[in-house]
Amino acid sequence: MIKLIEKYPIASIVIFGLLMLLPNLDAMVLTIMEARDYVTAHEMVVDGHWLQTTMNGIARYEKPPLPTWLSAFSGMLFGIHSLFALRLPAALMIVFSGIFTYKLSIKFNFSVERSLINSFILLTSFYVIAIIIEAPWDIFTHGFTLASIYYFIDILKDDKVALKNVIWSGLFLGFSFLSKGPIGFYALFLPFLFSYIYFFGIKNAKAKIKYLLAFLIIFILIGGSWHLFIEVVDSSRLNEITEHEAENWESYNVRPFYYYWSFVIQSGIWTFFSLVALWYPYLKKKVKQQKEYKFTILWILATLILLSIVPEKKSRYLVPILFPLALNTGFYLEYLLKSFTSIKSTLEKSVVYFNFIVFGAIAIIIPFGISFIFYNSPNFDFLTFLPFFLLLIFVGFNLFKSLFNKNIKKAFYFKIIFMGLIVSLGLPIVKLLNNNPSYNGISSLHQIEHNYHLKSYFYKEIAPELLWYYQGKIEKFKSIKSVKNDSIGLLINVDDSNILKNFSTDYKVVKLKDFNANYFKKERNRLKFDYYLITKNNYFNN
Repeated sequence: MIKLIEKYPIASIVIFGLLMLLPNLDAMVLTIMEARDYVTAHEMVVDGHWLQTTMNGIARYEKPPLPTWLSAFSGMLFGIHSLFALRLPAALMIVFSGIFTYKLSIKFNFSVERSLINSFILLTSFYVIAIIIEAPWDIFTHGFTLASIYYFIDILKDDKVALKNVIWSGLFLGFSFLSKGPIGFYALFLPFLFSYIYFFGIKNAKAKIKYLLAFLIIFILIGGSWHLFIEVVDSSRLNEITEHEAENWESYNVRPFYYYWSFVIQSGIWTFFSLVALWYPYLKKKVKQQKEYKFTILWILATLILLSIVPEKKSRYLVPILFPLALNTGFYLEYLLKSFTSIKSTLEKSVVYFNFIVFGAIAIIIPFGISFIFYNSPNFDFLTFLPFFLLLIFVGFNLFKSLFNKNIKKAFYFKIIFMGLIVSLGLPIVKLLNNNPSYNGISSLHQIEHNYHLKSYFYKEIAPELLWYYQGKIEKFKSIKSVKNDSIGLLINVDDSNILKNFSTDYKVVKLKDFNANYFKKERNRLKFDYYLITKNNYFNN
């Protein structure tokens, strides 16, 4: 099987990526970032707001629209109300990133075996997968940047530059800018460029100025096209949003400089290997491609420093570091695959054995643990999860068997399969955690509006998730005097219920429904709203 995978590397990456990501793509609960994106995509399709993007009918220019366009197109094909359809482009973008990780590795003269290792490490890194639901834009901006880097290397190293490489590199970096502004350029492209030039330089630099200018022109034209359009048609709103976003970078979610220095944890199952690969004094004599090894380390450090100097910090902002980290981690795994049987140090072998044994044990324990925890749950169907359990146990035993035979290559691939199974077949377990007895979705609001002939408003703010589940627009409540209707429906967050005291005796206030969009027992008040019928008293006298 491994020989077949290495014979058809691109096909193997695609098949594995799709089998891992697609079967239960809609299993995870909608997040706030997704809701913002998907409400905007919904309004693109329903209202035609493709360029002047909106959320709840209000201009939303915080993020460029390319990922939202792709979600909207997927929704048009497979269902605009389908989470699977809207998440599909981001999942495909992970596969796209895996392909270009392989192609980039080949460009650095790594073997097919090693290049596949790099690609599979990226595909199964924790935050690369998690970013699909936490922030759908991120995988697009970094995936497109990686593709741009792949073609840009040829501009730097080839004696004769091919125009197609200039065009593709400029296009993909432009697409990155159209996905999340300058983030991909700042956090992935610039650190790569600095590190590459430091170690490899630019061949015939003076002769390539015209090609670099052409690259910049294409990048700016593509990447800046939407921003230029919005600047022309709605500059005041764009400037307002830009200023707010800039303030957030300096004052919102501020963390200390060293906040990101535990970044290897974001690689998930590869944390141990990534940590060892970064231990330069240990690995430097065990790596043949010394310059490439040092290059990946500098690329990682440059990315880390650039991210760390920005005051606003979030774990998901570390996604760009996982791309060079996958290349770097591959050096250690390549060394193990080639030299494990000849390693004399008991300590060296023991830590490797320990890492694989832990995951082998986890694979075997998970089926029994889940069965024990959810045995009495009315939503738990043992037969539904039986294939997942049997496959996990199979993988666990084969991990142990591979270690017994000192076949690290097989152990590596069974670890890949382990992660693939967790994502592809294990995610429905999340639905078993939907154990909040107070959950009451907002989808029934349309029926209430119909029964009472109401137009609904919301007070102050409304959670994007509620807008998504409502599948429509809700106008913001300004004042009762501005409402022409004799009766309205008003959504009020539970933290703002004191607003009801402001209504005079000329109005009758009746609570019709409480909505609680918290799937889990640990509730957040921002997802809890009460719905009130507010009626003028003289309405009953007419």
